[in-house]
Amino acid sequence: MLPPFDPWHTAMTAFDVASSSKAGPADLARMRAQRLVVLLEAARRAPMFEALIGARDPATIHLQDLPITNKAMLMANFAGWVTDPELKLDEMCRFVADPTRIGEAYLGRYLLWESSGSTGGSGLFVQDARSLAVYDALEAIRRPVPRPFEPWLQPWRWLDERTAFVVATNGHFASTLSVERLRQLNPLLARTLCCVPFLQPLAQLSAQLMGIAPQILATYPSVAVMLAEEQLDGRLELHLREVWTGGETLTDAMRATIAHAFHCDVVNNYGASEFMSLASECAHHQLHLNSDWAILEPVDDKGLPVPPGVMSATTLLTNLANHVQPIIRYDLGDRVTVHADPCTCGSHLPVIEVHGRSGDLIRLPGAQAGEDTRVSGLALSTVLETVEALSDFQLIQHAPDRLELRTELSGPGTGKMLRQARSVLETYLRSQGAADVHIACHSNCPSLRSRNGKVQRVMAMP
Repeated sequence: MLPPFDPWHTAMTAFDVASSSKAGPADLARMRAQRLVVLLEAARRAPMFEALIGARDPATIHLQDLPITNKAMLMANFAGWVTDPELKLDEMCRFVADPTRIGEAYLGRYLLWESSGSTGGSGLFVQDARSLAVYDALEAIRRPVPRPFEPWLQPWRWLDERTAFVVATNGHFASTLSVERLRQLNPLLARTLCCVPFLQPLAQLSAQLMGIAPQILATYPSVAVMLAEEQLDGRLELHLREVWTGGETLTDAMRATIAHAFHCDVVNNYGASEFMSLASECAHHQLHLNSDWAILEPVDDKGLPVPPGVMSATTLLTNLANHVQPIIRYDLGDRVTVHADPCTCGSHLPVIEVHGRSGDLIRLPGAQAGEDTRVSGLALSTVLETVEALSDFQLIQHAPDRLELRTELSGPGTGKMLRQARSVLETYLRSQGAADVHIACHSNCPSLRSRNGKVQRVMAMP
């Protein structure tokens, strides 16, 4: 049985996405408002939202009047969250526990995506043909094309262009399922798209990639940096046209390392299990929110909106494409800054900066007896990112006064870079009132990852 796919709806959605890519602010606002009304009408089929919306006309409901939701809350009331009563959580959990069913349609009409447990525990997200059509169109049409005329000048190369997705393949994750779905729907793509498990020894991963010889590499930024180091050290030889990154924050230092190693364009995007294609990068390396299909509300720690140009404490997502599992004012956990001014590329889709997941809170002994010093993971990441060439790292707290700074980087200059990082970190911690903290540094050391392959930059002690 083929995975969920609606040809007519996919074609109409693709036309809509293409025509609205250059829409003005007023038209984008109108589309959002119309789609929100349709979403709220559909959401009333779910017991949870039926109780919230009641008999009110959805057109009269202000989004900010609805409560904030989160993963833990919704998963605890899964039966009340979904609009299809045939979706049973216990059966779905058994389904996704079977890796042999990756790519198979649940109940013949849904894809089930697992999410990591990095924010609010693990989650299951249901996608039907209509929501998948939106993600397909956004991915295909709003991804920048660095060389737009190349497919026409050399069509034989384009038809044989191989793309390797270096991702977590050990679960029903959005990236893996999306690739498998495309392979099943299009026989031509079945021989040019492949998923490569990154949870394998680096030498084996490099050998497998060289055997595939892809022109496009798609992976997490930290994995791309790791492979870039292998390329620079001569242990990997890939001839890439593009590197696609997502799933983690891509810093300028990481982009520079990847581009330098592979001599190619680096294209970043922003998505989540809750909405696969939230933002796409333009040719100016600016992330543009797909605001015709997703509403993001940057809010402070009290859930109140923050103005443009101010980094949020977290971000609330409303997914206008998914009517089966309504995601409304859902706390993503990401810190986002929305730019006040439009991008010089000409698009009126809002420009956003994503600051990644808010990291663990670190508690350290204070300078005064009996006191402790609390430091946010985001602050520690920001301090470490000031160290030149420290393009990937992980800071782990093993004891109240013992931290470990590890990096997968190696080679000449790594030791000096780590000594500088330790000095910068010690200075900052002292400025925050922390007592003497021992910081051990290790290079050529794999990062600890969640099951879906994401790296949490700062991890507190258990």
